[in-house]
Amino acid sequence: MPTPILHIGNKNYSSWSMRPWLALKWGGAAFEEVLIPLGGEGYGRSEIKEVRAVSPSGRVPALNVGGVVIHESLAICEWAAEQASSLWPADALARAEARAASCEMHAGFAALRRDMAMNVRRRLAQAPDWPADTRADLARLFTIWGGALQRHGGPFLFGARGIADAMFAPVATRLRTYGVETPPAAAAYCATIFADTAFQEWERGAAAEIWTIEQTEALHR
Repeated sequence: MPTPILHIGNKNYSSWSMRPWLALKWGGAAFEEVLIPLGGEGYGRSEIKEVRAVSPSGRVPALNVGGVVIHESLAICEWAAEQASSLWPADALARAEARAASCEMHAGFAALRRDMAMNVRRRLAQAPDWPADTRADLARLFTIWGGALQRHGGPFLFGARGIADAMFAPVATRLRTYGVETPPAAAAYCATIFADTAFQEWERGAAAEIWTIEQTEALHR
């Protein structure tokens, strides 16, 4: 089978690209990375022509496996787990719990996404005064993290690094970017993510990028 090709967006901004990229790295999958800078004409409407050429949804990430395109982040993570079962916990109940947390991250946290766009390089001097729904999202986030870390012993959410951590890793960068005050367990978990060698590889890529998305850069100036 030809080497799978993972098409991703800017490493500085694309949280959805980071998630399956980490899962593939952690699972030891061989893949080729192709980065498509986002922004400009068609951005925000899934109409960037370079993305449309490789992804039927008009969005990245998209994983091409022998001509079959998997065009959704969690689906790519599941494909990675079929190549490396260690990406989900071995215990059935823990695995279900990890899937539930991953799906909640995938479908929820709308206020957090709205107010805390991912910008890996950025550091705000002062945290904004978040609205009530964003504070509720943060409280729920810390409940998920704290409960999983307590039940499974850390340092990753379910003991060993896996898909749940890949789903939440971009949120850790958001907390750092926006100077969010975090409980000790959450702060320790973020430190674990930031110390990971695959995460650090992504972070170096984000730091080296020359492309910017002006709409994101304008937030919280």
